[in-house]
Amino acid sequence: MTVPEPPPDPGDVLARVRREELSRLVATLVRRFGDLDLAEDAAQDAMVSALRTWPRDGVPRSPLAWLTSTARNAALDRVRRDDGLARRLAELHLREQDRAPDPADAAALAADDLPDDRLAMLMGCCHPAIAPADRIALMLRFVGGLSSAEVAQALLLPLPTVQARLTRAKKRIAGAGIPLEVPEDPAERERRLPLVLTAISLVFTEGYAASHGDAPIRRELTAEAIRLARITQGLLPGAAEPEGLLALLLLTEARASARVDAEGVPVSLEEQDRGLWDRELLAEGSRRAERAAAMPGAGRFTIQAAIAAVHAEATDLSGTDWAQVVALYDLLLGLGEDPVVRMNRAIALGRRDGPASGLAALDALRGIAELERHVPFHAARGLTLAELGREEEARAVLAAARELAPEGPDRRFLQARLRRLDAD
Repeated sequence: MTVPEPPPDPGDVLARVRREELSRLVATLVRRFGDLDLAEDAAQDAMVSALRTWPRDGVPRSPLAWLTSTARNAALDRVRRDDGLARRLAELHLREQDRAPDPADAAALAADDLPDDRLAMLMGCCHPAIAPADRIALMLRFVGGLSSAEVAQALLLPLPTVQARLTRAKKRIAGAGIPLEVPEDPAERERRLPLVLTAISLVFTEGYAASHGDAPIRRELTAEAIRLARITQGLLPGAAEPEGLLALLLLTEARASARVDAEGVPVSLEEQDRGLWDRELLAEGSRRAERAAAMPGAGRFTIQAAIAAVHAEATDLSGTDWAQVVALYDLLLGLGEDPVVRMNRAIALGRRDGPASGLAALDALRGIAELERHVPFHAARGLTLAELGREEEARAVLAAARELAPEGPDRRFLQARLRRLDAD
């Protein structure tokens, strides 16, 4: 006799929905009401109602549809009670006469066929009129589903700073009438997507090479960036660059366990124990990189993913196909001038043709303001000088790079290299 499965625990289901679907619920409400604060408050009202009713009545067949319907009613109640929102309610009625049916209407709810409006939120959060720093805070808050305190913790910023950024961005959205939707104009969609992908990549970079704090890698931030990249790729499955970005982040994250030693000092790619690399992430990242490269519209994230895939295929540094890496950096430069790409190409050139060629290519970049402030550029020159046996010059360059680096992982790395030079 088959024993029936016990009913799902309401608290567990609600916690899962909150973790995985809250941003989708908020995005649906924003599309319906056009107000971030109202959408957030209504979503919270629905969560509280679920905490009260699900233990008594049982978990509904479609928790997200139940929450969406409850939140929409809560939002309408708030609008009707609030004199300041009365005009918005009238505007909503007028707008409904001229637009397609609400995606959260009764038929969609009954069929459990709710569209996913998070792409609209991503596009809205990355409107060109919103400051880049504010875009990241908005994305983490309303697409990532983090609380303001969690956003502050993720960005290592004081909570008042994050709250000010969110308030400023929301005022900008309201004051400029920025629609939180996918632009109808294909050219504008194409222009907006790189902003979305760049914002996600900046979140990941801050986690993988933290500029603040003492931890070399902040896994909670890299995980959040990968989650945002998965959402974007899932919403645009036929586009090359979202696929390429996700591949790049997965391939980079796969090396995280080998990137720091027991003392918290970053380990260079050359010395990493590749046995510690995450094979599952490498396999998925490589598959996605190959898929992205075969799609039309492949751009810089797809090329960067291809470079990361070349590193993933090699068993050690000497086995890396450096000629292919240099060629891929040339493709990147063909998309636009970038001093950091030129620096990375020079490093790859040194691996392909020898350290003397690499140093010449790095020296040709001296005087570029962006690189003169870039600690990895000076570190690369110092390490290349050391490879050539020019130890006094290497020591001077590495010491200067150490002084340029803030307290944290990069400074510890440079200090360790200087100690190694002294020991040698």
